[in-house]
Amino acid sequence: MEKGLLIILSGPSGVGKGTVRKHVFSDRALNLRYSISMTTREPRPKEKDGRDYYFVTDEEFEKNIKDGNFLEWAEFVGHKYGTPKDKVEELRNAGYNVFLEIETSGAQQVIDAVGDDEGLVTIFLMPPSTEALEARIRNRKWEKEEVIQSRLAKGKKEIESASLYQHVVLNDYVQRSSWEIRHIIRTAMNEANSPKPIDSVSNK
Repeated sequence: MEKGLLIILSGPSGVGKGTVRKHVFSDRALNLRYSISMTTREPRPKEKDGRDYYFVTDEEFEKNIKDGNFLEWAEFVGHKYGTPKDKVEELRNAGYNVFLEIETSGAQQVIDAVGDDEGLVTIFLMPPSTEALEARIRNRKWEKEEVIQSRLAKGKKEIESASLYQHVVLNDYVQRSSWEIRHIIRTAMNEANSPKPIDSVSNK
């Protein structure tokens, strides 16, 4: 059984990562599994351990840090979030292609951790323009102006990180951008499954 890919999708807040991901996951032939994060925050109503997050104590999270069991982790609003390496590897070894939807800072941690992994596929989802990104954020209609400005400033900085990724996909239309991402994944799958060249051995 071939080991699955490790796919990273990043992009600024408001670019439409979640919507595009749902379209990509509708292609069952890609054999995708979404990476479940570990967190120290309490479960919200209807959230289930092992489905939405792995809910752990601060002590357990710290132990995972010390054991080197995070591909990436960060602290946000007093709670820690991380991608557990053992869970990801378990899925990949079972032949699934594991999909991580993470911020650029987390993606950089993963790239640093597994940069020599031939199965790593990194994709940056790019907005058509900063004006389009602002319009999408404002269309949410539930965030205060200072939050919107903070997201825009962060988004512009994240866009500068696009060159770190193997692929940059323009999200002008959801159907087109999700098709492009599916094509990238299919190509990577085919390359992973193609016979590896045999090094020639010189006779001595």
